[in-house]
Amino acid sequence: MKAIVCHAPEDLRLDTFETDALGTHQLQVDVAYGGICGSDLHYYHHGGFGTVRIKEPMVLGHEVSGIVRVVGSAVQNFKAGQRIAISPSRPCGQCQYCQKGQHNHCLDMRFFGSAMRFPHVQGAFRQSLVIDASQAHPLNDSLSLSLAALAEPLSVGLHAIQRAGSVFGKQVLVTGCGPIGTLLIGALRRAGAARIVAVDIADKPLECARAMGADETINIAKHPEALAPFAVNKGVFDVMFEASGNDRALRSGLDVVAPRGVIVSIGLGGDSTLPLNQLVGKELELRGTFRFHEEFAVAVRFLNENLIDGRPVISHVLDFDDAIHAFELASDKSQAMKVQINFGAEALA
Repeated sequence: MKAIVCHAPEDLRLDTFETDALGTHQLQVDVAYGGICGSDLHYYHHGGFGTVRIKEPMVLGHEVSGIVRVVGSAVQNFKAGQRIAISPSRPCGQCQYCQKGQHNHCLDMRFFGSAMRFPHVQGAFRQSLVIDASQAHPLNDSLSLSLAALAEPLSVGLHAIQRAGSVFGKQVLVTGCGPIGTLLIGALRRAGAARIVAVDIADKPLECARAMGADETINIAKHPEALAPFAVNKGVFDVMFEASGNDRALRSGLDVVAPRGVIVSIGLGGDSTLPLNQLVGKELELRGTFRFHEEFAVAVRFLNENLIDGRPVISHVLDFDDAIHAFELASDKSQAMKVQINFGAEALA
């Protein structure tokens, strides 16, 4: 089979790749669709992010759906031909954090397409993939395999909401309206947020934010003072989700979040300098959020039952042979939201 392999910054290839052996508790899957994530783009353009760097050729990708082709001898709940969403998260289940139910902090995590450990965990952007049966989540007949590939980024947003606590009836600010931010907005609408204000520096993602349920959108590049009215009386927002990874966006939240409000940082933008006097004086809570685990099943349920409609988020779908162009397109935020790659499994069905 072939896979999308990153060898070095700006060196992406369609390489021949060996199919893994099938274990008794595993499934062999034909990959249907794969969404290009921000971390995939960091690997492609920079060879990694922060201190994480590619040290050997690595298959990219972790947002995928597929069709089961071969079922391991000990697997009982799946059959060949079944359509599934695939969780990229494979915690060990044994370490101290898994035992606490904090699987996203597993000390021996194997997450598709990650250079955090060496040898790297090869990713899911390949025509055929072997997964643990526990990673497979059945799809309703009505849900397209393209939409099913949104389960992973939607899970990130759901975990961020879990970290924030209840958003029911709250005034919420979302900064950064890429695929994570806009899917988060859809989840916030489902969770009962009273008012959602979305901020970005470009019009296209803000159009998507409105389609996903934002009540008000602000292009902060065109209107740099537009957040100022929200700073009245020490701030308006109960909760802020920072999904851009921009240092200035995080700092601006300190002005508009009300005392004892919660700021959840989702974007990975490197180090940040914050005015702690504001954080302390307003008794704000700054919380991190990292990946997900149990939220993946919830995300699949929401998509299966059309409780969240992710169609506005998908801007382009390109064929597998055009994968390099797909990465270039995904890098152009003026044109693209979520760019997906069609690996061709449906044509084989």
